[in-house]
Amino acid sequence: MPSAVIYRMILPDHECPFGRRAKQMLDDANFEVEEHILGSREEVEAFKSEHGVATTPLIWVDGKRIGGSDDLAKFLTANA
Repeated sequence: MPSAVIYRMILPDHECPFGRRAKQMLDDANFEVEEHILGSREEVEAFKSEHGVATTPLIWVDGKRIGGSDDLAKFLTANA
């Protein structure tokens, strides 16, 4: 079973729809998912700064950095 790591934002008053979409795509593709929730604005900003990204989610598949939800969709289509 392929494995993925996803970091996505779920704040008390907002769940990122792109993170939810990416998690659903991984589940639908039968990935073993290690999920990391960024639960505060501070965590989100620190994560984005650390990884040099402007948005979340950020996904790795089998140790390879894929990118966000659109990048994941392209990856899954290319590797179907």
